[in-house]
Amino acid sequence: MERNHIIGFVLIFGLLLVWTFVNSPSKEQVAAMKERQDSLNRVEILKDSIAETVQSTPLAAALPDSAALARQFGTFASAATGTNEVVKLENQYFVVEFNTKGGKISNVELKQYKKVLVDDKKKEYKVPLHLLEDPDNVWDISIPAQSGDLHTADLIFQPTVEGQKITFRAIGSNGEQIIQEYTLTDKPYEVKYNLSVQNAAGLLKSSNEKATLTWVNLLDKIEKNSNFEKTMSTVYYKEGTETVDYCNCRADAKEDLAAKPIKWFSHSNQFFNSSLIAEETFSGGQFETKMLDITDNNLKKTSAIVGIPIRADGTAMKMTMYIGPNDFENLRSYQVALEDIIPFGRSIFGTINRWVIRPVFNFLISLIGSKGLVILLLTFLVKFALFPLSYKMLHSQAKMSALKPSLAGLREKYKDDMQKQQMETMKVYREYGVNPLGGCFPVLLQMPVWFALYRFFPASIEFRQASFLWATDLSSYDVFFNLPFDIPFFGGHISMLTLLWAASTIAYTYYNMQNMDMANMNPALKYMQYFMPVMFLVFFNSYASGLTLYLLYSNLLNIGQTLGAKRFLFDENKIMAELNKNKEKPKKEGGFQARLEQAMKEQQRQAELRKNQPATTPVKKKNK
Repeated sequence: MERNHIIGFVLIFGLLLVWTFVNSPSKEQVAAMKERQDSLNRVEILKDSIAETVQSTPLAAALPDSAALARQFGTFASAATGTNEVVKLENQYFVVEFNTKGGKISNVELKQYKKVLVDDKKKEYKVPLHLLEDPDNVWDISIPAQSGDLHTADLIFQPTVEGQKITFRAIGSNGEQIIQEYTLTDKPYEVKYNLSVQNAAGLLKSSNEKATLTWVNLLDKIEKNSNFEKTMSTVYYKEGTETVDYCNCRADAKEDLAAKPIKWFSHSNQFFNSSLIAEETFSGGQFETKMLDITDNNLKKTSAIVGIPIRADGTAMKMTMYIGPNDFENLRSYQVALEDIIPFGRSIFGTINRWVIRPVFNFLISLIGSKGLVILLLTFLVKFALFPLSYKMLHSQAKMSALKPSLAGLREKYKDDMQKQQMETMKVYREYGVNPLGGCFPVLLQMPVWFALYRFFPASIEFRQASFLWATDLSSYDVFFNLPFDIPFFGGHISMLTLLWAASTIAYTYYNMQNMDMANMNPALKYMQYFMPVMFLVFFNSYASGLTLYLLYSNLLNIGQTLGAKRFLFDENKIMAELNKNKEKPKKEGGFQARLEQAMKEQQRQAELRKNQPATTPVKKKNK
């Protein structure tokens, strides 16, 4: 492999290190969280009571007496007792279960998606995929009543089902009603939600009050690589007309936007989300994520607290829930930038993913069923688009290969003076019009595509559980065989696509080194070319197999392109004749190579001065 390829790989490795550093948590993010506010303390109290009533079971037998209920719930004392029931709504996309205690969604089964589990023998099997199913989840609306705040999570609601609409009513003794309405629409994974308080004149403290919604969600481990899934799961939110933001994905985090208008927020896993969109805006919001231990059954705990204005007539603004997959077109249809929860990236790489790679992939998928073959076709299209630049790179390699005998003479002539040898080598390149960095530009131009695909495959739901050869999920690592133990930073499996990529990289490097003049290269750099693929084995072994498949295809096409160019495109005799013509042409003064050559001459001159300078013996001072 020539020097320009080494520069390309070093740049790639350097950018990956910078990427890792930028995404590492700051000291502030890993510091201890501030004391929870009263609303979050309320959440912890609510969890215990809600968990006891997930199924249709009687409430605890030891109920408070009527006087205590009246003090706590006022006219809604009778709504604080009763039996929790489970009610269902269903359409072609999902099955939604509701609890009458709290009038909340308690489980959502997505019909078109499955969750993969691994048995004791490390064999994969699929089960139905559920969202919002954890009994410790909290959906609580605090309504400011004259007798004290009423919490919907404490009340038993009476359900009424009409088609795809369910209405929950908590009825007070004076005719007051707290009403929650859920409606399944024809739009995929959408639930319309309305909140209102009827006969509220004697209930609410004053007109234009604000209710407070607390939504806590324990995110389930849905994907095969839960460690990686955790780094792509968090709470997203959109503040008014600002861009979409989110809580830190890699550490406990809290964002306080109590004085800001919030358009929507979303509890998001790697490929699925539960979002709430306001028709107008929520009155401020507080969002928090809490990391859970790796041994926990859940992935992460996310919470959101937002204000819901209640009008004088007791109605609140309309809201829309989206509970389903991170499908770009579905999310984009809401026209509120909800699609930005898909972690394609925010920089130029995210733009490339959203508006170039994603549309191209979707078009190819509509033509070809196999996602693995689609990746091959995309690789070919990228190579075809860059072929004019690749041709220049291959031409530069052919020129350097033709000059190899001349450079061998320089090595023999200046074998005892490495600096002189390098300077004369650069002089030969300049005389014959060869740019040793000419092949670096195609590598650099491909890097935005590489980094975009680095984010694309683990974020694009189209590749989730898409199989190819032995890989069962192109959005996660492929398992060719399992190890009887786990290796730190490597895992307990072997990714064959990663091994093939590393082997093809080493083979391609070796072939190029046989055809290039490598004598002037630092020996450490020579061995680094072999070390880097081995080092990346650790990183790619647990990464999305779609990316390693793309890199493998890219290597194979590079090898074929290089062999084909040597056999069919370039004749060494014609190349040498071309170089001789270049040598006879007058050379322009200046330029990068001339400046580099001048710098090397100056460096050699300074070395000669130091070499010829007589050694001085320090004079010893006499003691007085």
